Amino acid sequence: MTLLRKTKYALMAICFISLLATTSVFAAVTSNELGTHGGYDYEFWKDSGGSGSMTLGNGGTFSAEWSNVNNILFRKGQRFDETRTHQQIGDISIDYGVNYQPNGNSYLTVYGWSVDPLVEYYIVDSWGTWRPPGANSKGTVQVDGGTYDIYETTRVNQPSIRGTQTFQQYWSVRRDKRTSGTISVSEHFRAWEQHGMPLGNLYEAALTIEGYQSSGQANVYRNVLSINESGSGGSSGSGPTRVEAESMTLGGPYASRSYHPFDGVTLYANGDSASYTQYFANDTHTFSLRGASDGPNLASVDLMIGGEYKGTFYYGDEHPATYTIENVRHGTGHQEIELIVTSDNDTWDIHLDYLEIH
Repeated sequence: MTLLRKTKYALMAICFISLLATTSVFAAVTSNELGTHGGYDYEFWKDSGGSGSMTLGNGGTFSAEWSNVNNILFRKGQRFDETRTHQQIGDISIDYGVNYQPNGNSYLTVYGWSVDPLVEYYIVDSWGTWRPPGANSKGTVQVDGGTYDIYETTRVNQPSIRGTQTFQQYWSVRRDKRTSGTISVSEHFRAWEQHGMPLGNLYEAALTIEGYQSSGQANVYRNVLSINESGSGGSSGSGPTRVEAESMTLGGPYASRSYHPFDGVTLYANGDSASYTQYFANDTHTFSLRGASDGPNLASVDLMIGGEYKGTFYYGDEHPATYTIENVRHGTGHQEIELIVTSDNDTWDIHLDYLEIH
């Protein structure tokens, strides 16, 4: 990439950022609300007392602040239609990173509900001054490089997604705190069921910050929820997995967020990349990438899975298009997916929108 082109794109990036700052800032949520933003479902919930604010970012990202609350939850993930079990939906995992600063009692957790039976569940990776839930462990599950204690508690006549009810709570609480990594949500579901703790049809799965009689703040800078084929080899039943490029981790000398010709990222030079961790139950998938060149010259980006080259996506001009690499063989379990430029010749840059896995 020439110095002139680097300067040009640096100025373009500044212009786009300035435009976003003046025209497209998403207002903070400060009262109970649920909705959809950046392809994710979100919810802000607080009972009486104190104050809180949730600012929604790109993809699954968000920031949260709370002060002198009784109970507050900030969450962003996916809501389901309550007609399917987790086995029918498929394997759920969340790749996340959080700057987490609680002052008092708080949880950094994957949170959700099931119905029939009504269950509130937590998969806790970090907490504030008190380790939940204050009960005797029913067993353990070792997953994602750590040991989690499994708990079951009963809530009597308490608020729920079905009004005031008596219901069970299921917990997995990590013994060693962490604030980034991958949470294999469905592995916890299976472990609970092995301990006589059944789930019904899923209502939601969301990365959540909860505060209880406390204050604090958190910046969720990475939150990528993936749904794949179930461990039994069946279809997820929810169509292809789509991951927005702006939710991926950027690497290389110049890779940056961009807003034209779509919300995504731009890779400018050799070594620029966008990557994330994906869970695979099966070893063969088809990959479709929407992108565009920055002009009339042919642009390309390589697909790497688990450090191995799997093919190249090509884009002939500046018009967004989707190109596909079919029947890609790869490892199972958690694998790093990387989209990386290796053949830049200073005549093109490449814009990436999203990756779909079929």
